[in-house]
Formats: sequence, structure tokens, C-alpha cells
Amino acid sequence: MRFLLVGGGGREHAIGEALVRGGAELYVVSKHRNPGLLRLARGYGLAKETDVGKVLDYAEKFGVELAFIGPEAPLERGIVDVLEENGIPVVGPSREAAKLETDKAFARAFMERNEIPGRKAFRVFSDVTEMRSWIDDLGKPVVVKPIGLTGGKGVKVVGYQLRDNDEAKAYAEELIRKDGRVLIEERTDGVEFTLQVFTDGKKVVPMPLVQDYPHAYEDDKGPITGGMGSYSCANGLLPFVSREDHEKALETLKATIEAMRKEGTPYRGILYGQFMLSKDGPVLIEYNARFGDPEAMNVLPLLRTSLIEIAEGIVDGNLRGAEFEKKATVVKYLAPRGYPTNPVKGVKVEVDEEAIAETGAKLYYSSIDENFTLLGSRVIAVVGIAEILEEAERRTQSAIGHVKGELFYRRDVGTGESVEKRIRLMKELGKDFEPNPC
Repeated sequence: MRFLLVGGGGREHAIGEALVRGGAELYVVSKHRNPGLLRLARGYGLAKETDVGKVLDYAEKFGVELAFIGPEAPLERGIVDVLEENGIPVVGPSREAAKLETDKAFARAFMERNEIPGRKAFRVFSDVTEMRSWIDDLGKPVVVKPIGLTGGKGVKVVGYQLRDNDEAKAYAEELIRKDGRVLIEERTDGVEFTLQVFTDGKKVVPMPLVQDYPHAYEDDKGPITGGMGSYSCANGLLPFVSREDHEKALETLKATIEAMRKEGTPYRGILYGQFMLSKDGPVLIEYNARFGDPEAMNVLPLLRTSLIEIAEGIVDGNLRGAEFEKKATVVKYLAPRGYPTNPVKGVKVEVDEEAIAETGAKLYYSSIDENFTLLGSRVIAVVGIAEILEEAERRTQSAIGHVKGELFYRRDVGTGESVEKRIRLMKELGKDFEPNPC
């Protein structure tokens, strides 16, 4: 079957590999030639992923039968609607359904209107005086969010990027002046985790839980990035997430899909819930309308069910299920020095793929071209897979030594010490639980 994959990052490399593993004939369109996808693809078109007309031209040129959208930006441009109008079924939500991610104000109003579990106090403001008054009346630390897409870098939280609510008001005012609106939410204390699901608009099939490390530097310091790494456990849970809390998070996403269907905007594709586990249970921080990056690289190498079969089930409305290997994974992203604020660009890196393979780890290419030149964002993700987390992390760490260049990474991703830190934080917040093995 001929598949079109839109996007050229590490997430898309993992998607492309899973499709080819299932027997797909792969064609790719992205703004640069990803060296990993270049080897997998029968044809490769260069275009901005948001240039929907150009993507359609390539899809028709390649004669594809089904498309798979990787990043969020083309979803906001309505790429699914355009391809489907031209007879090409797509794994991904329509422009209207993708507003769960692309319009945070829409998402919060939707949750409130449909009484989706896991919601929290929020308001959308276009008036600076009203915004300042509401924050004062709330009397709690807040989170300030731009309404649209930010690539994981625009959200600021009091106690982290912002010192206090006065700084929050100043940042919110800046966003109102720039964008016309801003979303303010109460801060939820806890530990974040990711739950991704496949859905055909009715049935919801969960993937293993993943935890991301969004801060640039070790010990969760530095600016927020697109994600410096992530880990998952063999039991599909996380050490600090009980089965009961997992079920609550899954219920939030199931209720979301059901409410979207009832409102006449069916959601098909991958839905990703970013949750904060508070002492009272999981709270939805945000929706994402596609696979996470790096979280896709934790789950897709474990997928036993053919991704082609899953994709066909999504577009046909006949999704059955998905089976995953019961193994732990650790992803560590290598990024250019200076990332995310002032990254090195235009220099080459050296990758000894043979030596990496001997460690038992996998690698996925991202912001790097076919000449192995840095393009400015996260470069290479190294993935260790093993029966237990400790061994998966060891394999990842061993493989990283075979990549040379102007790069840095977080050594603490998936280590026992960093996981214990998260368990300890949940207990300090008053969460009563027995940690799961990983």
C-alpha cells in the first residue's frame, strides 16, 4: 500500500519505520531530507509541511492511497480536509477537530461545555484589566498560555519560568497586545505524564504511558524545549501512576472523543493527552492532535500490530486494537549546543550507525539533512529498549558515545535517580501510592 508521510522529524522517522516494517511503500514530503526517511522512502518531495497545495501535488504525483500527518502545523492549515476532498484518506484530525490542540481556548471551553473529567479553572481574556482582576481574585499561582501553537515553548508557569503572579500578569498583557487573547489557568502541582491513543472517532485504543523531559538541562532546569527525552515502562504504566489514575486519564480521552462525535466534529487519528498527576488524580494540561515527539519513539518500536492495519482501521472507522511489546524504553535527544535559544547550525556531525546498532539501541534522525548538517533544532534521538528501565537507559547511554559533534543532551533522562525524584515529589504532595516497578 502506498503511504504518504508528511513531516521530517524524529517522530516522522519513527512513523515511517513502523509503516515500512508493516509492508508499506513509503513516500515522504517534508521541508528537509531526513537521512533516515530518505533510505526508507520510494519518493521524497521537498516542501513546507504547511504548504497544503504542494503536499497535495506530491500526493497525486506519487499516487498514494493513504496519508499520515506527523506534525501539528499542517493540521491547523487543514491538510486533512484538502487531501480527503481530493480522494486521499488521512490519519489525522480535520482542521476543526484539530482545534483541540491548535486553539487552547476552544479546548478549555469544549471541556467545560461537555463536563470532561480532568479539567481545571481557566479564563480567556482580551481585556488587560479583567485579566489582572481575575488573577487577583483567584489567589493562586497561574499558568499563562498563548492561544495557538507554540511548539511547546510559549507556556509560562508561576514558580518556574515566572517568579510570581505579577510577572504572570505582565507576560499575559504582552500576549494580549500581540495576539489579542490569552489563556490563564490555575497552576496544578504534580508530575506530568503522556497518554497517547489511536481513535477512529468512536473506539479509543491506548498506548503505553510515557514521561517527557521538556527542560533543556539536567535536574529539570533551563528553558522549555520540544522535549529532550522520555521513558516508558514494560508494564505500560509509570512508577508514580497507578492503574486507577491511568483509567481516569483514559476516561478523559474517551469522553473527549465521544463529545467530539456528538458535537458533529468526529476526531480520527492520534490524540495525545498531556496530564499532570496531582494528589487528587490526573488533570489535563493540554491536548495534542498527533504523536508526541519524542513520545512516538517510545511506543512505535514496541508496536506489534501492523501500523498499516491501525491506519486503515482509523480511516475506515473499524479500529480493532493495538498490541505492544512489554519492554521499557529510554529516548535521549541530542540537540545543537545553544538549543533552544541560540542553536549551532550549519556544521556536520558524525554518526557511527554500525556501532550504535551493536549496543542494541535504535536511532531516529530529526533536524539534520542528508549531508548530516545541523539545521538548528533537535538532531538525533537515541532509543534504548530492554526488559527493565535500567538496562534500556544503559543501552541509550552507551550508544550516544558513537555520535560526535557540536551537541549536548540530558544524561539524567530515564535514570533511577530522576525517576525517584518524581516519586518523591508525588509523596511530598500527599499522594498515597505504592510505586510500580519499571
